[in-house]
Amino acid sequence: MIEHIHFVTGKLAEPALRSVVAKLSEDCKFAYSIGRLPISVAALMTSKWVLRHLDVPPEANRVIFPGYLAGSIEEIQDRMDIPVECGPKDLRDLPEYFGRPSLRGEDYGEHSIEILAEINYAKRFSTADLVSEAKRLRDAGADWIDLGCDPSSQWIDIGDAVRRLCDLGIQVSVDTFDANEARWATQAGAKLVLSVNASNRSQSIDWGAEVVVVPDDLEHFADSLSESIDYLEKNGVRYRLDPILEPIGCGFAASLNRYRETRRHFPNAPMMMGIGNVTELTDVDSAGINTILLGFCQELEIQSVLTTQVIPWAQTSVRECNLARKLVHYAVQKRIPPKRIDDQLVMLRDPKRRTLPPEQIANLAESVKDNNYRILNDGVRLHLISKGIHIIGNDPFAMIGELLTKPESENVDPGHAFYLGFELSKALIAMQLGKNYEQDQSLRWGHLTQEESHHRLEKRKRKP
Repeated sequence: MIEHIHFVTGKLAEPALRSVVAKLSEDCKFAYSIGRLPISVAALMTSKWVLRHLDVPPEANRVIFPGYLAGSIEEIQDRMDIPVECGPKDLRDLPEYFGRPSLRGEDYGEHSIEILAEINYAKRFSTADLVSEAKRLRDAGADWIDLGCDPSSQWIDIGDAVRRLCDLGIQVSVDTFDANEARWATQAGAKLVLSVNASNRSQSIDWGAEVVVVPDDLEHFADSLSESIDYLEKNGVRYRLDPILEPIGCGFAASLNRYRETRRHFPNAPMMMGIGNVTELTDVDSAGINTILLGFCQELEIQSVLTTQVIPWAQTSVRECNLARKLVHYAVQKRIPPKRIDDQLVMLRDPKRRTLPPEQIANLAESVKDNNYRILNDGVRLHLISKGIHIIGNDPFAMIGELLTKPESENVDPGHAFYLGFELSKALIAMQLGKNYEQDQSLRWGHLTQEESHHRLEKRKRKP
């Protein structure tokens, strides 16, 4: 039996919803009906109001409401004999809700790149702070916690720190050229030492740990790596190679080529890339850089990256790498661009831009017959709309000032004015950055998004 879905909406959205659903019903093979409730904007619906006005045809076996009712859909379900659900807030997202445009498959989430998260100058942390930071980095996606040492002073009790982290089940690496620090750390449980070259590789025989091999001479890096590889293999020491990524302006392009050449010279060797020299030393948000570098690593089968998150613009690098390694793995395995797969790394702007044209906003303003306030933007200007009110501008302070001069604004108490100013400011930020704005909803910041309460509905609930 073909499924019959009943879609519920408001007056203004009905024509657009019919157009979208007509195409979807052909693609997804379902019958449908549209229920237009007597309200202009679907965002103003409440569950109690919907139940008073809802009329579902008997042939329907599923009902989809606008996403604004997500917090109270159970109240509607309790009164219905057929399944009900909330779709997206924006009807233009319905195709994706039905799984049409996304290239992402059920196997998404696999990855093959390990993340080493370095705690810089770890010696300076108290034990409690070190444990807390290590746990935070692990929870963000790190597979290893790398303890960065201070070249200017030896870390005598590094073993205590390593032992404490190992007792928590954390994989620990140590970042030092000091043979004593490496020995104390590995005796306490560290399984990886960064780094070795001709200067200290002989001591690594006694560590019982894997090591990261770096070149002695970047100009002749292949010969340098080859000498260390021969020595380590003869002595049974496991290793991974890192030919050193350099900052932009200091040999960045040449260093990328070293990774390609290292993979060509040593096709089966494990490799690592330390990416902090680019993320930390470039005046740009780190998410895009991390994604590009991990894509490079994925294509070259570089199995691990070392990252730090000290500088303010890179302080979520571990989470970014955790998301990026899944994205690039999927893209490389499927041989498709990493687009429309997972948008959690799209933070400054939004994956899709949606604005209402000024003429549609003007029509809405004329049709509003209640005292609720709607805030919209047309991509250029902000609009504050209520019964008899349509204020246009780009300055929330000026717009609220204009509102308070109008006789129709007598219902605006200080709390309501604060709410409107808060929402207008969000709408202005969205317009400046090219983001989408939905009243009473948080702006989307990718994986950094923090959901907000629906302030307008919460205020209604508190009224006697």
